[in-house]
Amino acid sequence: MRLQRFYSRSVLAACFLSVPFAVGQTAQPRPFADVILTHGVILTGEGLAEGHPRIVSAIAIANGHILAAGSDSEIEKFATDQTLRRNLHGAFVMPGLNDAHVHLGGAGQTKLNVDLTGSKSLDEMLTRIRDKAQQSPPGHWLTGGGWDHTLWADKTLPSRQELDQVTGDHPALFERIDGHIAVANTAALKAANITGTTKAPLGGAIDIDANGEPTGILRDTAMETAEKVIPPPTHDERRQGLELAIEDAISHGLTSVQDFSEWDDFLVFEELEKEGKLNVRISEWLPFVDPLEMLKAHRAHHDVHDPMLHTGMLKGFMDGSLGSRTAALKEPYADDPSNSGLPRFDQAQLNSMAVERAQAGFQIGFHAIGDKATAMALDAFSQTYDACPDLSPQDKNPYKVPRCWPTVAHDARDRVEHAQVVDPADIQRFAKLGVIASMQPNHLLTDMNWAEDRLGPKRAAYSYAWKAFLDAGVPLAFGTDYPVEPVTPFRGLYAAVTRQNEAGTKTYYPENKLTRTQALYAYTQGSAYAQFDEKIKGKLTPEYLADYIILDRNLLTVTAPEILKTTVLETVVGGRTVYKAAATSSASSGDQK
Repeated sequence: MRLQRFYSRSVLAACFLSVPFAVGQTAQPRPFADVILTHGVILTGEGLAEGHPRIVSAIAIANGHILAAGSDSEIEKFATDQTLRRNLHGAFVMPGLNDAHVHLGGAGQTKLNVDLTGSKSLDEMLTRIRDKAQQSPPGHWLTGGGWDHTLWADKTLPSRQELDQVTGDHPALFERIDGHIAVANTAALKAANITGTTKAPLGGAIDIDANGEPTGILRDTAMETAEKVIPPPTHDERRQGLELAIEDAISHGLTSVQDFSEWDDFLVFEELEKEGKLNVRISEWLPFVDPLEMLKAHRAHHDVHDPMLHTGMLKGFMDGSLGSRTAALKEPYADDPSNSGLPRFDQAQLNSMAVERAQAGFQIGFHAIGDKATAMALDAFSQTYDACPDLSPQDKNPYKVPRCWPTVAHDARDRVEHAQVVDPADIQRFAKLGVIASMQPNHLLTDMNWAEDRLGPKRAAYSYAWKAFLDAGVPLAFGTDYPVEPVTPFRGLYAAVTRQNEAGTKTYYPENKLTRTQALYAYTQGSAYAQFDEKIKGKLTPEYLADYIILDRNLLTVTAPEILKTTVLETVVGGRTVYKAAATSSASSGDQK
């Protein structure tokens, strides 16, 4: 069963011999450090939530964990002749960032296929596709994604006929950047047997033109009809893509990710771990809609206490996205009055499935962009708690919501992923139920160009409402939604503290911006809490994992625009350097015995 992943202090302490809980305490025999880092500006993570971050100059590391944090002279006490000393020369060090929402499998496949990210026009998109088609063997499927029609001058969706002009005899399907609509060419529609009379599944739509024929645009669950006929990648292709995605992640300071990819991707992660080549910690989500017995089998497949790799929560989808107008709203879109989005579940069915999986001990997270979708998710969570009437939530302790198990009660820590548009009354329900708001501030950098058009000013005022959640006592966990957005967390940090576009020329409802310490907390300890790992991740203090990053600037003191320019000099996971910038400055070097 998926028990809480809390690591007992007694077990961890055994790793350190006798480890003091703070500098200044003594223990016999004195523990020794494998590595000490001195003369740095080290953010330990303590005091972030309160706005009073603790900064030290040195840390000691033993057996992949933090042994102590303090001044240079205090940390020198843990050195022996065998200890590796490192002078940071004033470099800024902080806990490794924990991305609470990524799709490594999707990112890897995009890198290996047609990457349309950043295409500034339909012509640029078609040029990239043509180039790939000319390099591919006859009949080979062309896939990939990343296009965003809202970046184009006419903001018009692409069509199958336009794809047909450049794809030749290749079936082709390309997802929009949000992953909630795709465009298929005529060959792909034929392969999937999609015609003008094909009925879309619940939560999906097939766009039809004036002649009653498919335009090529498939929305949400309708995409799956075409995806089912695409040959899967080979093992080697899958591994190559995942290795590229992981390298992207660690080069941007991520030491942990919470990932939703395919089961075959998880098996590749296992393979990498066995070979000692898994360079980022992964909590892998399982599909909420999978049969319960399959979910139990996949949970039992790998040690849930493995700090490097394990299965985590169940991920379900309530709706689509704002950009594609498939997010489920309580009222119609301001710029499309006939449309309120596409809910993916009937509420009764959702409630039944949620209760069944909750009683089996699974943490649940629901993708919900629109306010109706979020309300549906909260309604389902309420049902899971009502199924355990003797263990219902207590207002005095909203973050400790016990859930019934066959043998043990545990904190549910259920989550709403994205929570971009939320009815203010439902924010209070988050707090009452102890539901975590797992959000991606970097989405605002893209969405602010059209979000108010979609929502109207009244709803826009409570969209991307990070501070409103915090003020209500709702835990925040931050991520990027990579590859929907670039994997760099520094765009998200910038967005969270400014609510401005990257040019600094437009501000979106600034009353919901955060302080730097609040944003950093959500990207480290908040994300760790969301995966039951706040006892071992998110801080550089005794007994925590030695997961840290060295940056080229101090995130607490540089101007807000400078946050966007942050470069990761080094990424360390469990005391092991997994990434080092090609031109590392002297501020990050200087190893010595």
